[in-house]
Amino acid sequence: MASTVVEKILARASGRAAVAAGEVVEPAVDLAMSHENAALVVNQFHEVFAGTGREPRLWDPSKIAIIFDHRVPAESPKTASNQKKVREFVARHGIARFHDIRGDEGGICHQILPENGYVLPGAVVVGTDSHTTSHGALGAFAFGIGATEMASVWTLGVALNVEVPRTLKVEVSGALPSGVGAKDLILHLVGLLTAEGANFRVIEFHGETIRALPTSGRLTLCNMTVEAGATSGIVPADGETVRYLCEVAGVAGPIEPVVPDADAAYERTIEIDASKLVPQVACPHTVDNVKPVDAVAGTRVHQIVIGSCTNGRLDDIAAAAAILRGRKVARGTRMLVFPASARIYQEALEAGYVADLMRAGAVVMNSGCGPCLGVHEGALGDGEVALSTTNRNFKGRMGNPKSEVYLCSPEVAAASAITGVITDPREEA
Repeated sequence: MASTVVEKILARASGRAAVAAGEVVEPAVDLAMSHENAALVVNQFHEVFAGTGREPRLWDPSKIAIIFDHRVPAESPKTASNQKKVREFVARHGIARFHDIRGDEGGICHQILPENGYVLPGAVVVGTDSHTTSHGALGAFAFGIGATEMASVWTLGVALNVEVPRTLKVEVSGALPSGVGAKDLILHLVGLLTAEGANFRVIEFHGETIRALPTSGRLTLCNMTVEAGATSGIVPADGETVRYLCEVAGVAGPIEPVVPDADAAYERTIEIDASKLVPQVACPHTVDNVKPVDAVAGTRVHQIVIGSCTNGRLDDIAAAAAILRGRKVARGTRMLVFPASARIYQEALEAGYVADLMRAGAVVMNSGCGPCLGVHEGALGDGEVALSTTNRNFKGRMGNPKSEVYLCSPEVAAASAITGVITDPREEA
């Protein structure tokens, strides 16, 4: 039976020879991830054992990762108390893969997992965050679940009632033009599919363009597949995956890629010629409201944000620094930069990127989600416009429903910071 990547992964994890789209399985989980919302999971986990007389016990602490990233440092007594509760739970149950608010090992969960080698090809990864889809960049099946579902995973080690998703194949050919990157590609795809075009599907990426992308770009692609409604995105593991896991993440031992069969059945194939792409911008208030940058060029911008789990990696920061080097952020426009992890922050410091950005007028913040979720750092004022490399622009996303958020690549963001209006980066190169 010919199988896609997700079908092969779910068959292995369910102890079956093969599975087909539409079947319901209960796969063993290889990694369960939460961030600050682990406080909710802890409550639900204790509920599982309430009245049983049994001591609450995790199925396997070594397969649980908890990373503080959404509200770091804590912005309120409530957040600080919840973080304290999680720290106590982690210590009590011996969870080693815990990343607290630290300058040496902290960062955004969707960066911490890859750079520490926590995700391997063929793994089943669940997370209490919708952008857990990011980890499909390493050839895993990674998807978001709720706190109650996670409590059952912590208890049983399996994901309950998972329907094997159908798969959309995206075939990308051609070289990305100068000034155009993975963010532009995924914005273009979300615009094509619409916000519900991949509901309950997996998007599997193929083609020469994808093979040429570094892991950072693949993480950007898979991160935003959920914005088209997808359960997950997957880039079948290849030589680049092995290189990243061995050289960057320090994974030792054999890495076994999971690839689709040549005659695997896909629900639909979408072909994209990357050589014809131009910089893209998602306009308020939906991610699928995508237009070429020229269509919105000249729009006044009050705040620029570079970072998040989508575009806070070293090459993103390097691209922005290259554009801003020797120039200044426009007066009346503020620019915030959030490296995705402490490791990336340190590398950006050593490479001189942080100095370039600060000399230009940018404020380089601690690693974390920043204003992306709308509750911590970088909120917008009434009537203000933000241009951001984050992944969502719903009304109120940056904390104020009376503001507007446009989404773009780091290159568009940096070029626009110089002019104070949305600008095509090819004009500022």
